[in-house]
Amino acid sequence: MSDADNNDGRSGALLGISFKIGSVLIFVAMAACIKAAGDGVPAGQIVFLRSSMAMIPVLCFLAARGQLHTAFKTSNLMSHFWRGLVGVSAMATGFYGLTRLPLPDAIALGYAKPLIMVVLASILLGETIRIYRWTAVLVGFIGVVIISWPLLSIFDGQPWQNDHTKGVIAVLASAVLGAFAMILVRKLVLSEKTPTIVLYFSLSASLISLATIPFGWVALDPSTLGLLVAAGICGGIAQIFLTESYRHADVSVIAPFEYTSIIMGLVIGYLFFGDVPQWSMLLGTAIVVGSGVFIIIREHRLGLERRSARRFTTPQG
Repeated sequence: MSDADNNDGRSGALLGISFKIGSVLIFVAMAACIKAAGDGVPAGQIVFLRSSMAMIPVLCFLAARGQLHTAFKTSNLMSHFWRGLVGVSAMATGFYGLTRLPLPDAIALGYAKPLIMVVLASILLGETIRIYRWTAVLVGFIGVVIISWPLLSIFDGQPWQNDHTKGVIAVLASAVLGAFAMILVRKLVLSEKTPTIVLYFSLSASLISLATIPFGWVALDPSTLGLLVAAGICGGIAQIFLTESYRHADVSVIAPFEYTSIIMGLVIGYLFFGDVPQWSMLLGTAIVVGSGVFIIIREHRLGLERRSARRFTTPQG
């Protein structure tokens, strides 16, 4: 490989990492806007504004790339519906938990999603998970327990009256549903293009969340409406940045930078919401992040081994 190729590879990786970090920062800004809007807005109403407003930058991006006319073409409409339904449920529970937990804690508990994905990939996709990754998942879940335990009030006789308890349960439910949604996406990418998946998710999430109107939407004052509109636009821009990051670098290169969100979350949580992290939250987060990074590195190595094996295997096997 020439020096020029090496330089191109490094510049592409740096660009991918930059897009990834940008997407993480904007997603954290989105979460901060939702938290600032307060817990008086129903989760379904938040999901609608988040999803419908996200379509504005997504549609503009697709139009600028000349992909708008092809993005609506799909041969798998029902799969998009189910992905949207599960995704809406994940967003609704996640937003509910976000309004009831300190921002850094909500972000840290969300890191359980890639751990749960390993479990679901084994159960639903039949993937072979060896002892190294199972150990990492188990250690990661111990980290989740360490983060959650001080926030729970399951032994005081009235756990459902404690906002932190409800928030922990909601965020962990969101992680499970989000992991399941990613499993559905992994099946969708076999037949659908990325712009189509992104567009149909925003569209289906907007339509499905409208079904929550009978459960009591509320009138929003201008500041709350502005925060939620900003959250939606941030979500759309962050999704574009995330998509672009995968275009310029391998998943194994950029995935660890997902964990930079906890740094941003700690700063915003402290400056704007007065959230002071507990030692248990910091320790548990370090364990979960360490487990997640180990899984990423392990999957990268296994991918290299599989490609090497295919390279030296004849067509007859």
